[in-house]
Amino acid sequence: MKRLYLVRHAQSEYNEKGIFQGRLDSDLTPLGFVQARLLAMEFMDKEVQVIYSSPQRRAYKTALTIGDILGLDVIVDDRLREMSFGDYEGKHFWSMVENYRELFLNWLTNPVMYPLPTQEGMEEFKGRVSDFIEDVKKSHYNNILVVAHGGTLHAIVCLVTGLGLENLWNIHMDNTGITELRIEGNKGILVYLNRLCHTKGLT
Repeated sequence: MKRLYLVRHAQSEYNEKGIFQGRLDSDLTPLGFVQARLLAMEFMDKEVQVIYSSPQRRAYKTALTIGDILGLDVIVDDRLREMSFGDYEGKHFWSMVENYRELFLNWLTNPVMYPLPTQEGMEEFKGRVSDFIEDVKKSHYNNILVVAHGGTLHAIVCLVTGLGLENLWNIHMDNTGITELRIEGNKGILVYLNRLCHTKGLT
């Protein structure tokens, strides 16, 4: 059995401003660095053997903080990048809801049936995330930590549990939220979703 810990990156500058990021990048905020340190302490007793990270700065710096505490190197995997949202990247989230209301709400309801016009293709997205999952299943590691982004991590949950990517946005993960999946053969179990005990007391 494999334990797969999924962690969304700490707060980024664009998160703080409510900007739709996708493939755009920004650094962690001061709060984000604090979140990352508190997050790292949560894994002191989890016997994590390997850390995989998206190459995007907000995820990579979160992963490096954890790796520093645990004494582990970070393996960067390009397949863990956030989904590309194309022309919609860099826009404020709520302005998108206001200006493209029907388009955006349909996409949030079912991104397979109603993809954004300029986003990364859903089949391509599914392919790279599925490929990563298969490599994890074949890995000799049993306790694995993955630091990435909301869309990518939601996809891992959907694909491992059989929910399907139409439910991609029915899952929510906050900055540094921890999710645990257990994988045995082709069976995946969601143990908990978006655990945030380590951020108690932070604003």
